[in-house]
Order: sequence, then structure tokens, then C-alpha cells
Amino acid sequence: MLEAAFNRLKSNVAKVLIGKEDITELLLVALVADGHVLIEDVPGLGKTMLAKAFAISLNCRFTRIQFTPDLMPTDVTGFYVYSKQKDNLVFREGPVLTNILLADEINRAVPRTQSSLLEAMEERQFTVDGQTMRLPKPFIVLATQNPVEMEGTFLLPEAQLDRFLMKISMGYPTAKEEIKILLSHGCGNPFDSLEAVATADEILHWQERRSQVKIHPSIVEYIVLLIEETRKHQSIELGASPRASLALFKAAQALALVRNRNYVIPDDVKFLIKPVLKHRLVLKREEKLKGVSESDVLQDIVNYVAIPEVEKDE
Repeated sequence: MLEAAFNRLKSNVAKVLIGKEDITELLLVALVADGHVLIEDVPGLGKTMLAKAFAISLNCRFTRIQFTPDLMPTDVTGFYVYSKQKDNLVFREGPVLTNILLADEINRAVPRTQSSLLEAMEERQFTVDGQTMRLPKPFIVLATQNPVEMEGTFLLPEAQLDRFLMKISMGYPTAKEEIKILLSHGCGNPFDSLEAVATADEILHWQERRSQVKIHPSIVEYIVLLIEETRKHQSIELGASPRASLALFKAAQALALVRNRNYVIPDDVKFLIKPVLKHRLVLKREEKLKGVSESDVLQDIVNYVAIPEVEKDE
């Protein structure tokens, strides 16, 4: 039953986004793990289209914020205004009160506005003028950003980057995939035929089932050893935190569930280590000058740490 629901969701997104089944699977993993996703790549590769198609496929409340340099924190959270009719302050809710929040080009806003999402992403609540309000369930932020080298962008604070369960990149399509894109998107709007195939209650059920996925103690130890190695590696200035360990743990459980298993295998952890950890590491400056990337270092760590042997019936 779960497998059929996941396949429907992936097939629905594939009507709009061609050739990115692995990216859609990672988004689904984040949804099941109750985490947020940062999608980074150059303009025109379908970042916003992916997030929008995913949101429409879920029959949940969906809002979109176009981040710009003049966007204020209250434009995200909402604010109190005086109502002459009620002779009182009335709260005018912001777009953060939703289930699926598309934060489009998040790094085009100043850091103060970017940070307005911190409490919402971590605590599932937000505070305005001393009043704290809970967010609805489920709540997931799908944020897109252009590479920081591009004009008019600001670096995301490390504290906010750490709130994203994973960071993924779209990549250019192949020639065959681009031909399909032209034939399907050039003759109409692909969103016109897109319908919701899952509900908020289903998502909450998936998240509950995720917590029941078995993970062997040796795999838990494997996760910790990988995280520890990021703190000792000679190329890394700042390694992954315990929040990263928990993120990798939950994401591995979610991936197992998405792939129709009730237990985690070491390959789940290996598959997820780059999208879950690469945005949480700070490389030494001299390593960056050599052209070393976070993905290179993580691959080196995966090759170094011994893979545990786990029997399926354990």
C-alpha cells in the first residue's frame, strides 16, 4: 500500500520534471523524515518547477515566497495591524502558516530575513511581538537558491543551513531528456494536468511509519563513525554536529521505507551521506584553493570507514 502511494507521487512529479527520478526520491525521503530541503543550482534547471510539482502533488496548503533583497522578516511570519472595526490589534498571517512552503531563491534575501525561518524550521512554530504560534502539520520548507558566486546573492547562515535535512542539486539534463522537455513543455503548461495524489493525513502516517523502521545497532555505530570522521579529517575545518547524526539516522529510515523495506541497510546510509552532510561541513581554506569539494571529502570518508555486515533477519 505504501509502495503504491510512493510510486503515484513519483510518477505524478515525473509528468512535469523529466529525468530526475533520483531527485524526486530524495524529496520524498525528506518528506517522510519530516525534514526540509535546499535545492541549489544555476537558473533554468527546474528548481522551482520541481518544488511546485511536488507541492501540488500533495493535497496540502501550499504557499510561495519570492525572496528579494527588500523582503522583511514580517513578510514571512506575518504581523499585527490595528483594526478600527474591532478597536484592537489583529494578526495578519504570513505565508509561513502553511504545510508546504516554497522559499524561492532564498539566498537573494538579506541574512536577517533568511533567519526568520529558523524557528519555524526547527521548532515548527514562530514568534511575532512575543506571541508564539504553532505551525500546522505536516510542515516542510522547499528552498531554492542560486550558487553564491552569482550576482545579488547572500550566504545562508551556517545555523540555517544545518536546519535543512539535505541539500541537492538538479544538474543538466541529457540530450534525450532535453528533447522530451521541449516536446512536452513546449506545447502547453505541464501543471495543467497535475493533480494531488496524497493528503496531509497520509504524510503524517508515512512519518509515523518511518519511526518504526528497524535500524541495527551496528548501522547506528556506522553512522556515528562516519560523523566522527568528519570531525577528524585533515581537510575539514568544522565537522558535522549531533544534529547531522540524527538527520542521517532519520533519512536512512525514510529511504528504507520509500524503497519498501522495514529495515535499514548500510547502502541506505552511503546513498544519503552526501545530500545530508555536504552542506554541514566547512572545509579548510587551503583545501578549497586546491579544488577539493565537500563531496570529495565525504567520498574519502565513506571509502575509509568499514561497512558493517548486517544480516537481514537481525
